[in-house]
Amino acid sequence: MERTTGYVALLVLAGLVLSGIFAPQLAPMNPFEPNMAIRLQPPSTAHLLGTDALGRDLLSRMLYGGRSALLLSLVSTVCALGIGTLVGLLAGYFGGRTDAVLTTLSNIFQGIPGISFMVAVAGFVGPGVTGLLLALVAGSWAGFSRIVRAEVMQCTAEPYVEQLRVLGCSDGRIIFGHLLPALGGTLLVLGSLRLGRGVLAIAGLSFLGLGVQPPTPDWSTMISDAMLYYRQAPHLIIVPGAAIILLVSSLNMVGQMLHRRLDVRQEVRG
Repeated sequence: MERTTGYVALLVLAGLVLSGIFAPQLAPMNPFEPNMAIRLQPPSTAHLLGTDALGRDLLSRMLYGGRSALLLSLVSTVCALGIGTLVGLLAGYFGGRTDAVLTTLSNIFQGIPGISFMVAVAGFVGPGVTGLLLALVAGSWAGFSRIVRAEVMQCTAEPYVEQLRVLGCSDGRIIFGHLLPALGGTLLVLGSLRLGRGVLAIAGLSFLGLGVQPPTPDWSTMISDAMLYYRQAPHLIIVPGAAIILLVSSLNMVGQMLHRRLDVRQEVRG
């Protein structure tokens, strides 16, 4: 049953990703072009998901909005994972003073409540994509570094690492040529699980006006803009809200499936 659920989630995720990639080809209308004559229309044959307060086709904006949600979550996750992995590798391998300094730094970042820290960073930099990405990266890299550090400390205790040192391998070659590849499965799982949380963080910041700015289509911004019309046109909130739930759920299920597969492989190898 769990395997079936995981594959269904993978298919749903693939569909959402493809719809975002091919949004220009799939969108039936221009998502930026207003038409006040047809504003707040319910779903119909002409507009399958209805229109928003400016008369823009909701289906077209949903397709483009999915693209921004996925891309921003992916970019922020890759950047945070890259920084956290580098810090964790250096702290776990060298230990001593290097470990103490880097661990203290990550503890400081982790000690600040996540969403509050992200709001503060995004508010300081200013509304927009740049501030949003900086907030997401600053609020999540430390968690990655602690996990990577623990994994690296276990790996450095293995006899093969000492053998590599005896053979004259440089620290850089050991870290990036042997330890980093050994963390591949762990990093894949961490990244996949972070994507879902990234989408939620983006949704929260964009809803507060600190993320993607109009007129760029964004699911959370669409919900925020539709709050004034929730009685007259509830579909403007229901549709993007359901899309966010579907995307986050599929990402989390795929991440959990990868986690289970990784655990099984490690048990078999052990």
